[in-house]
Amino acid sequence: MNLLGPSRFKVTYTPTDKAILCELGKSKFSGHMTGKKPKLYVFSRDGLPIYVGATIQSMASRMNLGWKANGKGGFYGYRFRHEGSEIDLDVWVDTDDVVERTDGMRSGSDIETVEAEIVYLLRHRTNQWPAYQTEIHFYQSNPEHRREAEKVVARYRL
Repeated sequence: MNLLGPSRFKVTYTPTDKAILCELGKSKFSGHMTGKKPKLYVFSRDGLPIYVGATIQSMASRMNLGWKANGKGGFYGYRFRHEGSEIDLDVWVDTDDVVERTDGMRSGSDIETVEAEIVYLLRHRTNQWPAYQTEIHFYQSNPEHRREAEKVVARYRL
């Protein structure tokens, strides 16, 4: 695993739409954000993580899903989109080659393991789950997963 980042984005939004602005002032995702490499992302408000996610989709596709979901298949999208109008988004990309699963799809289990470890640390340190966390996938972790999770959590005001 080789997490690169984070890249920070400012997101302004309504319940049905969003716009991003990257650190360079561009209003779209580029580079590693557009590919299929596993990505870990954290939405935060006032320096506090409120949602931790992982994806192997492009960030644009993942965010579109989070804003357009209507409950079909059990996913209702990002709940925070119904409150507030601005949020920070930090994204890390695993640039290492990823082993393929048997069905030929890329495995996101390393990044999902780090995601779960981050959520665990947030729960442990704040006595509460991230405010808008709606699901998490658990895998057995190793010291590398826990080390990467600690690095991510250290960026936030806890």
